[in-house]
Amino acid sequence: MTNEVVIVGAGLAGLCCARELHHRGIRFRLLDAADGVGGRVRTDVVDGFRLDRGFQVFLTSYPEAQKVLDYPALRLTPFRPGALVRAAGAFHTLTDPWRRPVAAVRSLLAPVGSLADKLRVARLRSRALTGSVADRFREPETTTLDALKGNGFSAAMIDRFFRPFLGGIFLEPELSTSSRMFQFVFRMFSVGEACLPAEGMEAIPRQLAAGLPPESIRLGACVEQVRPDAVRLDTGEELGARAVVVATEGPAAARLLGGDAPTAAQGVTCLYFAAPRPPVDQPVLVLNGEGRGPVNNLCVPTAVAPTYGPAGSSLVSATVLGTPPDEDRLRAEVREQLAVWFGSAVDDWRHLRTYRIPYALPRQVPPALAEPERPVRWQPGVYVCGDHRDNASINGSMVSGRRAAEAVAADLA
Repeated sequence: MTNEVVIVGAGLAGLCCARELHHRGIRFRLLDAADGVGGRVRTDVVDGFRLDRGFQVFLTSYPEAQKVLDYPALRLTPFRPGALVRAAGAFHTLTDPWRRPVAAVRSLLAPVGSLADKLRVARLRSRALTGSVADRFREPETTTLDALKGNGFSAAMIDRFFRPFLGGIFLEPELSTSSRMFQFVFRMFSVGEACLPAEGMEAIPRQLAAGLPPESIRLGACVEQVRPDAVRLDTGEELGARAVVVATEGPAAARLLGGDAPTAAQGVTCLYFAAPRPPVDQPVLVLNGEGRGPVNNLCVPTAVAPTYGPAGSSLVSATVLGTPPDEDRLRAEVREQLAVWFGSAVDDWRHLRTYRIPYALPRQVPPALAEPERPVRWQPGVYVCGDHRDNASINGSMVSGRRAAEAVAADLA
């Protein structure tokens, strides 16, 4: 039987494409080679702990997510606004003065940039909130680092706060990511909360999948070839279609489409530990403002969402930018760095799992976002979506999936 549409990839883009087609009454078949939906947004349960495949957070301010997700059903719990920055051999609290004005007084004295730097943050926030989200992607495009320097921030503020904070978001410490992406992210953090779903980040794609006809999703189906009228699986089976949407990450899309889909990536490594006691008992992100050691940022997910671990234990997540090849050596270096931060208690931490993710985000250096929304029509009958077609975020993935579905619907009509 010929399907109306075959979607290759059940990540956020593919799921949002399927959701839009379903709402329009267009039949589809959603295929994925994995054993579950979500793509890069997956969660494993190990010894009672929920381990997201790479440390991730969900921003409640994402415009597309607000349209398609049921936030109360996700049971979101927020991080505390701000960060705990390791600098000059100690931890210093930086607090969002608009949400916690009393606690923010101490932040003014923290040796993480000057008072003038903190006033510049206020101006940057005001500018980021002016106009619409689309306006952020119309501003002149440069690198994030050049944008920060252009706004007058000191080297100390950039190195101790922005580099580990934004580096943990963009997964690159050079801050070469497009300034348009920086403006978007800064706006999202300014108006919303960074949260974890009670059942892990995979709860987001699972919720999207739950709104689709169960028979429309087929897992364990590895697509080897894409044509405008069909896809062929690695088993040799062919599925006919009036349209095909490739909703995979960049390298897989380039392989299936035989074209120049962007493949440059930012990689990341995430190490999880079970600790008898939390090194930080606050729901806050810890940033490496010293620039020494492999760990860029750390958090205790169970301090944010207790459902991330069994009672009486704490889950510690340590993020390393890039994918160092020697896992044993990396683990030893991570422990050594964290022992300097938190003392001998680190010796009692039990390693749970290490995730090495070579393709965690598409690399988006200028002029990557010169065209914020790249075309989703690849050739007649073949479409493409994913965060490499919009911006490297959950919101970008969702928007691209919807845009692809809209294009399919218009062309089929």
